[in-house]
Amino acid sequence: MHRHQGRQKAVDVIDVLSDLFILRGIPAHVRCDNGPEFIAKALREWITLVGAKTAYIMPGSPWENGYCESFNSKLRDELLNGEIFYTLKEAKIIIEGWRQHYNTVRPHSSLNDKPPAPEATVWPRQNGPDSTPAVADRPSMD
Repeated sequence: MHRHQGRQKAVDVIDVLSDLFILRGIPAHVRCDNGPEFIAKALREWITLVGAKTAYIMPGSPWENGYCESFNSKLRDELLNGEIFYTLKEAKIIIEGWRQHYNTVRPHSSLNDKPPAPEATVWPRQNGPDSTPAVADRPSMD
């Protein structure tokens, strides 16, 4: 996706949404705030053309976007309020660590206290029917 001075144009949003609609189907509604790319006439017309409706979040109504507001609150309380970033690289590393923890370790009450995307378990490569790891995979003790 092309970014233009930190903002996405309506055509960029349409490009991403069309890929999602192809993969997952056309939703009944597209919920969005009133940012410039979402109030663009071209985007509203395209959403109508593909058969979806828009469900706008009114300005000053965070309760209409609970998932996003909940995430923003957790990010602020659990990470941003407790950190000072001295470099962009430091910020990227710390924020990525928090993101990994949030998605793969941290229990989420809406998921019966399970993480949304648990870490994958990588099993040793198999070397035959006895299901033991291949000797070549083990470090040498010589």
